[in-house]
Amino acid sequence: MNFQAIKAIYFFEMARTMRTLMQSIVSPVISTSLYFVVFGAAIGSRISEVDGVSYGAFIVPGLIMLSLMTQSLSNASFGIYFPQFTGTIFEILSAPVSFLEITIAFVGAAATKSALVGAIILLTAAAFVDLEIQHPVWMLTFFVLTSVTFALLGFIIGIWADSFEKLQFVPLLIVTPLAFLGGSFYSISMLPPVWQTVTLFNPVVYLISGFRWSFYGQADVSLWVSLLMTGVFLAICLAVIGWIFRTGYKLKA
Repeated sequence: MNFQAIKAIYFFEMARTMRTLMQSIVSPVISTSLYFVVFGAAIGSRISEVDGVSYGAFIVPGLIMLSLMTQSLSNASFGIYFPQFTGTIFEILSAPVSFLEITIAFVGAAATKSALVGAIILLTAAAFVDLEIQHPVWMLTFFVLTSVTFALLGFIIGIWADSFEKLQFVPLLIVTPLAFLGGSFYSISMLPPVWQTVTLFNPVVYLISGFRWSFYGQADVSLWVSLLMTGVFLAICLAVIGWIFRTGYKLKA
């Protein structure tokens, strides 16, 4: 394992975050805080509690998951797309760096950035509502798994995209709607039975449910089912990335 190469790519990506601090850190934190204030005030005035938890506190895990997913996707996809756009990807591919090391560096940097944003949002939310984290180890587990899994998905999107429009297509038109429909701001038990069944086909439900359980000990689906589904999603992303590097899809053109 070439740790020096991983370190070089990782810190290069992290340095780019420092150069675009407003866009990378400040903007998503402010946007998510506005979600919290608007939804907490508008809907919280009508729904005082959900499963014994105040509505303001109930939506915090969903907002953090929403931020982790979107930031991991955008950071990883742009991180690998831009070298392709400028042509510097060939310098990386010709260097004595394995595909595994390239993936670890880019995905690790993207996951770190999104985790930093998620941590800041968690601290910001604590200033508005009384938060309770009953299972901190599980909270960190889902926090890290979500960051890494969606960074892997973003890595795939960044390689697949051949324009900035395609780069934004999946996050804006697929992932964000799935996050909103995955129980970010409500419990799926509040839905009619038919829609509860339909919602269970949304993979985001399992991420949000498991993460919310780590806070309040309550979830829409079993913890182990959430963990299993997250692991399956992670394995699929790893398999796709492995296929991309074996075949050279979009990298050798």
